[in-house]
Amino acid sequence: MGLARMDTDQLLAFQRVVREGSFSRAAVALGVGQPAVSARIQALEVAVGGPLFSRGRRIALTPLGESFLGYAARTLEVLAAGVDEAALIRGGERGRVSLGILNSLANGLAAPALAELLAAHPQLACAVRATHHEHVAALLWDGVIELGVLLWPCHEADAANLVALVRLREPVVLVVSPRHPLAALAEVRRADLVRLARPLLRLRWWRSHHPELIRIAEEAGSAVEVPLEIAHHLVVERRAVGFFPHTLVARELAAGTMRQLEVVDLPPLVRDLALVRRETRAPLSPATAHLVAALTRRAQQLGLLAGPPTRRRASAPRPRGPRR
Repeated sequence: MGLARMDTDQLLAFQRVVREGSFSRAAVALGVGQPAVSARIQALEVAVGGPLFSRGRRIALTPLGESFLGYAARTLEVLAAGVDEAALIRGGERGRVSLGILNSLANGLAAPALAELLAAHPQLACAVRATHHEHVAALLWDGVIELGVLLWPCHEADAANLVALVRLREPVVLVVSPRHPLAALAEVRRADLVRLARPLLRLRWWRSHHPELIRIAEEAGSAVEVPLEIAHHLVVERRAVGFFPHTLVARELAAGTMRQLEVVDLPPLVRDLALVRRETRAPLSPATAHLVAALTRRAQQLGLLAGPPTRRRASAPRPRGPRR
């Protein structure tokens, strides 16, 4: 009952009277009239059930006032800390962000964006999952993550509606070891892949193998199907060639440990992706908005931005599938 009749003005008046040693000096320090201070102290005494000061020529704390003083100080400290924390959360300095992202984009897209975010906002709590498309969608469906980067569009049934915040388009490129015979050709054609790309790896950078690459692999007699991480090693070691999402191999291409080749009679390959969230009327938290901005800036640096955000929805699948 007493708690309901207390407020911070009363506690501040009590603390200031103790500090100044008089009601009149406390009133000056608080910028109010002395009657207001007296009224606040009287209301507080009603709330705690007894006098806090002994009145006379000099005021002094009663035993009740002595015991209550520490609680009042701690209450004001906790409230001040709560106000400061709320300001940090409103500004995105504190809070929690959660993201699910395809394995192939974790190092090139998510890691630099997260490094930028934590450098600017080191007190944020972050949870990031790098996994395959179906698992990212399931994590979004279950509310484990707030944001996801996955293949787009996806129309599988029995799933949550997703809203694209940022659309991405990533080139898929043929890469080989600089020592591979294909790297020595002045011009690479489809027939060269059939003849020299043995094996041409079957990589699932989309939900299923690209039909044209399946035909080329079959003509080449190639039947090597491995995760992208293993395929990466095989190419570096000149054991195979393959078409990779550009972000996954950008560092090796820059370092010269891999070489990108253009197949002149094969149309360019791309995969469409999106940074998504479940459809909701609730706005992004300030912390999550910071993460969206960091991911967008990194995607722009990589040349992955496909256009403005879209309200188009996609159904996200729940079942597990192959790694992306």
